[in-house]
Amino acid sequence: MKNLFNNLPKSSWQKSTIFIFLFSICSAYGQEKQQDTTKVEKLDEVLVKAVRVDAKSPITHSNVTKKEIKKRNLGQDLPILLNFLPSVVTTTDAGAGVGYTGIRVRGVSSQSTNVTINGIPYNDAESLGTFWVNLGDFASSIESLQLQRGVGTSTNGSGAFGASINVLTDAVSKESYGQISNSFGSYNTRKHTVKFSTGLLNDHIEIAGRLSNIQSDGYIDRARTDLKSYYLQGSYVDDNTLIKAITFAGQEVTYQAWNGITKDQLEDDRRFNPSGQYTNDEGETVFYDNEVDNYNQDHYQLFWNQRYNNRWSTNIGLNYTYGRGYFEQFREDDDFETYGFEELTVNGETQTTTDLIRRRWLDNDFYVINASANYKNNNLDMIFGGSASHYDGDHFGEVIWAEFASQTEIRDRYYDGNSLKNDFSIFAKANYRLNDKIRVYGDLQHRIVNYKTFGTSSDVIPFEVDKNFDFFNPKVGITYGLNDANDFYFSYARANREPNRTDFESNPNIEPEQLNDFELGWRHRKGNFSFNANTYFMLYNEQLVLSGRIDDVGNPIRTNSGESYRIGLELEAVIPVTSQLTLQPNMTVSTNKNKETIVSRDGELVTLGKTDISFSPELVGANAIVYQPTDNLQMSLLSKYVGEQFLSNTEGDLSDLSKLESYFINDFSINYTLNTERIFDSIVFTGLVNNIFNVEYVSNGYYFTFDDDFSNPGTVTTVEGAGFYPQATTNFLVGVTLNF
Repeated sequence: MKNLFNNLPKSSWQKSTIFIFLFSICSAYGQEKQQDTTKVEKLDEVLVKAVRVDAKSPITHSNVTKKEIKKRNLGQDLPILLNFLPSVVTTTDAGAGVGYTGIRVRGVSSQSTNVTINGIPYNDAESLGTFWVNLGDFASSIESLQLQRGVGTSTNGSGAFGASINVLTDAVSKESYGQISNSFGSYNTRKHTVKFSTGLLNDHIEIAGRLSNIQSDGYIDRARTDLKSYYLQGSYVDDNTLIKAITFAGQEVTYQAWNGITKDQLEDDRRFNPSGQYTNDEGETVFYDNEVDNYNQDHYQLFWNQRYNNRWSTNIGLNYTYGRGYFEQFREDDDFETYGFEELTVNGETQTTTDLIRRRWLDNDFYVINASANYKNNNLDMIFGGSASHYDGDHFGEVIWAEFASQTEIRDRYYDGNSLKNDFSIFAKANYRLNDKIRVYGDLQHRIVNYKTFGTSSDVIPFEVDKNFDFFNPKVGITYGLNDANDFYFSYARANREPNRTDFESNPNIEPEQLNDFELGWRHRKGNFSFNANTYFMLYNEQLVLSGRIDDVGNPIRTNSGESYRIGLELEAVIPVTSQLTLQPNMTVSTNKNKETIVSRDGELVTLGKTDISFSPELVGANAIVYQPTDNLQMSLLSKYVGEQFLSNTEGDLSDLSKLESYFINDFSINYTLNTERIFDSIVFTGLVNNIFNVEYVSNGYYFTFDDDFSNPGTVTTVEGAGFYPQATTNFLVGVTLNF
C-alpha cells in the first residue's frame, strides 16, 4: 500500500484533519463531568459500529438477525433472502435464486448499494457491483446485517445511493457446537454445509468454521451453478480485548445466462438460453458446453477491538482480497483483426475470420485498512476514524483455441490493461442527547478517490482514465421522542459517488453523481406491535441511472440523467393478531422522475420532457403471515408485489417493449425443530415452496436502440430491442439441519 497516499492533495488532507479535529472537540465539550451509566457493548459488535446506526437514529433502516436468515437459508443467494424487506426488488439470471443475483432498493441498482463485511468494503472497486455468487452460502456465516435505505450513515468504500448493507459475520461462541445441513429441491438444486465451533478454550480462544457446496441446474436452460466456499475464524477474547483472524473464500463456476431472451423467445420458450449458441459444420444449431464464468475470490481479515473503559474503545481492521478468474466464450466467425491475427491462405482461400474460444480474465488485489475510536457517556456517543484502500486489477484476454490460428503464441493476450484505484476517507459522527426527548445526530465524511487505467479494453481499443474525485458528505438529523411508544425523526444527508469502469468505457466524459436525501419518519412500538412510516425525497444531480442497455458481459450501462428525483412513502408494521398469528406487511409508494429527457430518434433530437427513471416501480409491497402454534413449529406465507416498471428512461416512447409488467408472487415456508436427547441436540426440518401460484413473471431486463442508416440509404430509422430475464415458476426446497 506504499502508493496509497501519493495522490492525495495535501490541501484536502489538511482540510479533513481540521474538520475532524474541530468536530471531535465540539462534540465532546462539556461531557467529562457526566456520571457514567453507559452499558458496555459486545466486542463483536464493535466491528460494525462505525457503519451501523441504532434504533433511535434518524436513519431509515431494517435489521435482520441470524435466526431470521436461517428460516429460509436453503441455498438461495443473500439478496433473495432479503426480498421481503421494504423497497427491495430482487432478480436472478438463472431464474431460481442461485448464481448471479441482484438487488435494487428504492429503484437504485446494486452498483449504487454500498456493501461492507465486518466494516470492510465488499463492492468491487472498479465495477462498484456486488457479486454474492463469489461467496456461496455466505448467509450461513452471518450473525446479523443491517439494511439502511437512502444515503444512510457514512460508510467505507463507495457511497450509498439507494441503500447500504453491512454484514457482521459469526460472533464468538462460548459453547462448542457442530452442525450439518443438507437441502435439495427443484432443478437439481442442493446445498451441503458443515459448520463447527470449539467454543471458548481456556475461556479465551475460539476456532470456528464452515465448508459449503451449492449446486443447481437453474430454471433457465443450462444455467448451472457450482459454488464451493469456506469460512474460518480464530478469535482471542477477554473482558476488554477481541482479536479476530478471519478467512473466507469462494469458487464459482456458472454457465452464462446473462444474455437474456427476446420477447418472442419469452413467449415461445421462456427457459431458452442463447449463451454458447453456434452452428456446427453440419449446419445444426448447437451449444458450447463450457460457456462458463469461472472465478475465485479469497478474503483475509484481521481485527483488533480494544475497550479501555466504559467510555473509550477502538477498532483496527485489515483486509486483503485476491480475486482471479475468467469467463469463456465460443465465438463464431470473428474477425482476425480483433485478435491481431494475420490473413491466412488455406486450400487456396484467404481466411480473415475464424471460429474460436476465448477467455477474458480478471486478476486483482485489494487492500484495506480501517481504524476508528468510539467515545460515549450518558449523553454522547461519538465515533471517528478513517478507511484507506488500494486496488490493483489486470484485465486481459486469451484465445485458447481457433479454427485458423494465424501466428499466435500460447498465452498471447489480444488485449491487456491494468487499473489502479486508491480510496481514502475520514469521518466523525455523533449522537448527542439534548434532553429526555431530543437527540441530535451529526456525521461528516471527506472522501478522496484516484482512479487510473491504461492499456487496451476488451473492445481492443486504447483505454486510459486518470481521474481524481474529492467528495465532502455531511449528514445531520434529529430524533424527538414524544413518549416511550413514539419517536419522530428528520434527517438530511448528502452523498457523492464516482463512475465505474463501464461508465468510463461508454462515455469518457461521464460525471460523478450527487444525491441530497431528506428523510422524515415516525416509529411507533407498543408491546409486540410496531409501525414505521417514512417519507423520503432524494434529489439527484447527474444521477447515474441504468440506461437499460448491457455490455457484452451482462454489466448494465449507465448514463447521467441531469436532474432527477425520487419521492416516496414507506410503511411497515408488525401486527400480532393473536399470540400465535402475526402479520408483517410493508409497502412503498413512490414517484421517480428524470426532469427532462432528450433522445435521438430517427436522426433527430426529441425532447420527451419528464420521464420515469428506469427500473423504478411506483408500488412495491410485501407481507408475511406467520403462524406459530408451538415453539417448535412455524409456518409463513410470504407475498411480494412489484408494480410495472420501465427498462429505459424513455418510457418506451417507441413502443411498450421496454415495459416490465407488474407481478404478484407468494412463497410458503415451514420450519419444525425436533429436540432430541441422544446424539443430536436438535434436528431442524425446513421447507420452502417458491411462487406457489405458478406465476410466469419477469423481474429484470434490458432495452436498447440503434440507428438504421443502411436499410434505406439516406434515411435514419431508430430500431429498438429488448432482453428479458424470466423467473422460475413453482419450485421447492427442503432441508434438514443436524445440531450437536
